Amino acid sequence: MARPRARDAGIVVGSLPPGPVNAITDVDGVRVGHETLVDGDDVRTGVTVVLPTAEPWGSPVFAAPHRLNGNGELTGLEWVRESGCLTTPIALTNTHSVGVVRDGLIAWEIERRQPADDDVFWSLPVVGETWDGVLNDVNGMHVRAEHVAAALKAATGGGVSEGAVGGGTGMICHGFKGGIGTASRLVEAAGGVTVGVLVQANHGRRERLRINGFPLGEALVDVPQPGAEGAGSIIGIVATDAPLLPHQCARLAQRAALGVARVGGVGEHSSGDIFLAFATGNAGLPREEIEGEDVVALSMLSDRVITPLYDAVVEATEEAIVNALFAAETTTGRGRTAHALPVDRTLALLEERGALAATPAPE
Repeated sequence: MARPRARDAGIVVGSLPPGPVNAITDVDGVRVGHETLVDGDDVRTGVTVVLPTAEPWGSPVFAAPHRLNGNGELTGLEWVRESGCLTTPIALTNTHSVGVVRDGLIAWEIERRQPADDDVFWSLPVVGETWDGVLNDVNGMHVRAEHVAAALKAATGGGVSEGAVGGGTGMICHGFKGGIGTASRLVEAAGGVTVGVLVQANHGRRERLRINGFPLGEALVDVPQPGAEGAGSIIGIVATDAPLLPHQCARLAQRAALGVARVGGVGEHSSGDIFLAFATGNAGLPREEIEGEDVVALSMLSDRVITPLYDAVVEATEEAIVNALFAAETTTGRGRTAHALPVDRTLALLEERGALAATPAPE
């Protein structure tokens, strides 16, 4: 039987309503795909891709990153910072597979740009990583270019698989089995905008785990845990259909760190906590520097109404992490076991303390 998502089990994080599927794909045009690799006792890894648009090189979006702690990698960020644009898909995988995944994204772009385009072009793909070496043979280089292609082929809108899937297959979060999680929020600003978040959660210490402020980790210290606590990382992708400029995307990316903190993450010394926000609300950005109009008309959400988007990012990030914990099943790899968060005990503890909902749920 499938494990419930947090909200389906009665946990309401924050006060803003979620989108139709409560996922990053509630932002129109955003697609997510996974390729999960499980083989023998040693392979527990994979690839997750997020496409901001169908062909990002042909329809760039404004974007910007934020770093909480830098013991990690998200490639291509120098050009994102310099240009303010995201022009490739985003892929998430394990630490030692960043290079092959980057190459796979370029190969996918080459296949789609030729022969219609000139074969002289460049690409700086965005690939993030967290370390799955507790459960996975991370040095075995099991992720290959064809797995990237499979994840891209599988990318779709609608509901997103969570937990031990794709890049999250071997990840551990707050001492429990972690992985991929996602959530979204609807905001009334500017006639209504959507904010979605997807995380690859592989971070945190057991004793700091909180859900809606309740110190859950302290109550579940008896559940065995593998590996060193707080030695992992989290990558967070924030998407919105609001018309944001790059500096406003940076402000949204920064707020994702507050969502991590609400669940108990502090960006430990050995953790890589990196976030990227992109906004699809300005369509028709120049495809490349060499073509397009000399002057491009843009829209910008007024900062007068941007704070509710910050609320949305914090809430969606928090719920995405909790969803990763709820979805992930107990996983054994390399002779070690990462136990799933015990859902029934968790719900009983939260109900006892009145922490199922951060605010009263609407009737």
